[in-house]
Amino acid sequence: MERTPALKPLLLLDLDGVLRRFPPLPAEIAEIAFEPSLLRRAVTGEITDEQWRHEVGQDWAASTGEVITEALALVRTARKQCFVALLSNATTRLEADLAQLGLDAEFDAIFNSARLGVAKPDPEIFRRVLAELGHSTAVFCDDTEENVAAARAVGLDGVHVPDTAALRTALAVRGLIPPTVLLILPDRDEAEELAAELLEDGWGPCAVHRDMLAGEDDAEDVDWVIELTTAPDGTPASAHRDELDELAERHDGFTGEH
Repeated sequence: MERTPALKPLLLLDLDGVLRRFPPLPAEIAEIAFEPSLLRRAVTGEITDEQWRHEVGQDWAASTGEVITEALALVRTARKQCFVALLSNATTRLEADLAQLGLDAEFDAIFNSARLGVAKPDPEIFRRVLAELGHSTAVFCDDTEENVAAARAVGLDGVHVPDTAALRTALAVRGLIPPTVLLILPDRDEAEELAAELLEDGWGPCAVHRDMLAGEDDAEDVDWVIELTTAPDGTPASAHRDELDELAERHDGFTGEH
């Protein structure tokens, strides 16, 4: 009897505020551009991006914004074990922006509200995406609480991620990125002392390994690695990457992944 292969977990991600940021708009432009009724027409495809900008006027130049590189690194890691799809309230210019930013190949699927004719937080957009991808649910990360609430109402695991630290935590506690963080220090005694302190504080497993970065005879190129998988609160160590980055830096070291 043939079995249907299990689907990878589905991760749906918002774009703006999660993976892309823009410099603040002048207040006089933002007031017009983000007026709810005009914005809704733009992100549901009722008007094109060019028409939207024409409505705003004031010589508003197009901007593609910039990629949040730390967030993109998390997405690339999650994509090794998830089907990752973008779900963005966007105008008809989204696809061109993604290409210009080099993001067009970073997702397994891209859903643009302007092409679908419906935008978040309308529950219909989530139903359409799930149906298209053949999933009954997904982890959905967005920086807007209203969108997250709407996703939860139709059965998704909605997570509010106002910053990259929140995104990292969301992915880590759901097992969508590896749990282990490596603290890499230059001095053996300091590494062993720190490992003992971390173990006492409740981190685990706090094993110390020697990492030869060059030849076996080149003692100058030896680093000492503390392996951390679980934090004192029981969550994955990777959910605490910012804290561990700071800790490693205080000891003239850095962090890495297993």
